[in-house]
Amino acid sequence: MLVVSSWFNTLLRSMSIRGFLPENIMADNSTKTEVGSYFISNYPPFSQWSTEQLGNVREAFQAPPAEVPLGLYLHLPFCRKRCKFCYFKVFTDKNSSEVERYLAALSREIELVSQLPVMGDRPFRFVYFGGGTPSFLSPKQLTRLVDRLRTNISWDQAEEVTFECEPGTLSETKVHTLRELGITRISLGVEHFDDQVLRENGRAHESQEIYNAWPWIQKAGFYNTNLDLIAGMVGDTDEKWKETVRRTLELEPDSVTIYQMELPYNTVYSQDILGNQTESPVADWPTKRGWVDYAFDQLQEAGYSTSSAHTMVKDPNRVNFSYRDNLWQGSDLLATGIASFGHVSGVHYQNLPEWEAYCTSLENGELPLGRGLLTTEHQRLIREVILLLKRGYLEADQFQKKYGVDILDHWRPVWQQYQQEGYLKISDRRIELTRAGLLRADGLLPAFFESEHRDVRYT
Repeated sequence: MLVVSSWFNTLLRSMSIRGFLPENIMADNSTKTEVGSYFISNYPPFSQWSTEQLGNVREAFQAPPAEVPLGLYLHLPFCRKRCKFCYFKVFTDKNSSEVERYLAALSREIELVSQLPVMGDRPFRFVYFGGGTPSFLSPKQLTRLVDRLRTNISWDQAEEVTFECEPGTLSETKVHTLRELGITRISLGVEHFDDQVLRENGRAHESQEIYNAWPWIQKAGFYNTNLDLIAGMVGDTDEKWKETVRRTLELEPDSVTIYQMELPYNTVYSQDILGNQTESPVADWPTKRGWVDYAFDQLQEAGYSTSSAHTMVKDPNRVNFSYRDNLWQGSDLLATGIASFGHVSGVHYQNLPEWEAYCTSLENGELPLGRGLLTTEHQRLIREVILLLKRGYLEADQFQKKYGVDILDHWRPVWQQYQQEGYLKISDRRIELTRAGLLRADGLLPAFFESEHRDVRYT
């Protein structure tokens, strides 16, 4: 799995009580990783978006741009294999002509998007190539795609251009091509270093391919190199996880992102559990939190600093995350590619999620819009609070200035409860998650939702 952020795209999740999250992650006395959702990436829930709101999306596209940063997301949905825990919109069965058809459609979408009034004269602050596996494409395909994109847009002024990679799809030539195309940040989907664990979970790569790719990445001189890990993969153990952390530290990446494995409804593992009524094979939540806690301790001893509930950074004065930080603070995001999610001028939208509908729409010269939602100012406040809380801290005065709301008063009972439970501290109007809070950050967020969204499906 290549995680966009993963925290953002194609989240096919559903939920149960207390605001859609599985009950097991809402209480410390529950342990199992059941089928359901955990990771929160947006608000209001995706299930509240609808085709009836597409008029609001089109109206936002035709309006002058808001005075906020602008980002671009491009979804490349191809993979060598589908991981057993993957919930993203990916394809493993497309031939070369179908890949070319998709790239032509994506290029056409970029052309149409570049003509929208909402773009205005704003340069892209950040660009993100996600998937799927963007590095599935050959060097020639990547070069042709970027050449086509650059006839309509430029990211020369972007402070960050991120590209997700699966180790086994890389070659020295491809890595060099990425650097020449202006990629500044490589995010390598390592997930684990144990080959047995990688095979059991359906990963396409094994550990040797990580070691093959890493020297090429270092030699190319990307500004930021990130390694993705997943705690709690099927077959993991204390010793295997410790070895994975040790090997990660040996590579000395600029940042390390660690996710706790979950079981959204559309994964191979989830379908087996539900269809055959089998036990969850994923480590329980206390074990996963313990593994992430251990990794954070080891990274901290090696000089890394906490950047979010999921990320540690070697040098926070040099490396930041433009995509994450701008998006979480309300920037516009023009999303392109099948099933991708965007946000402009207070309006959420998602592209069509089916192959033929997406491609045909663009071949007919129409944007492939699937559903949308016009948000209220209060919903935008909630979205910013919960996403920035995943960063690990909030400055109450910033929200007072931007929204005219004192978040300490607005959610006082929630803050008091989480303080009592040891999940956060408040000092001088700064709210800061403790390590215990960081390890369960997503489970803390539904308490901030509007009441009508606490018991609805997330997607």
